[in-house]
Amino acid sequence: MIARSEWKSIDPNAKGFTAFSQSNHVLRFDASPEHTEGPSPMEAVLMALCGCTSVDVVNILKKKRQPLAALTVYATAEQATEPPNFFTRIQLTYAVTADAHGPLSRKAVEDAVALSKDKYCSVSAMLETRADIEFVIDFGGQEPLP
Repeated sequence: MIARSEWKSIDPNAKGFTAFSQSNHVLRFDASPEHTEGPSPMEAVLMALCGCTSVDVVNILKKKRQPLAALTVYATAEQATEPPNFFTRIQLTYAVTADAHGPLSRKAVEDAVALSKDKYCSVSAMLETRADIEFVIDFGGQEPLP
């Protein structure tokens, strides 16, 4: 995998950086306190964690033929107080919603989240070397099957 980040003195945002991926996507990082042009690099890491685990959980639940209508993953994190300010604790909340065909299985959702965390999510595996990652599953008031 290849990526690069560029900064130029002629950029109107002195703390703006443009990153390019191997797949030709562009992401604007903004290291200013306001983050008006994009996320900070650390915000992007949390976003990547949410995205990575979301892909895993949706794919696993689809393979298990669960009636999933929606999944939103929220992350809250604490960082070290001294540089480097790496994440020390991350809590992921998985908000799942069943479709009209019936409730989700609690066990299927718990297993999908655990498989993502422990086996499939590369971002989680990297972050867990320094951060405790916990998760909560929110069924949105819908009573899941056991």
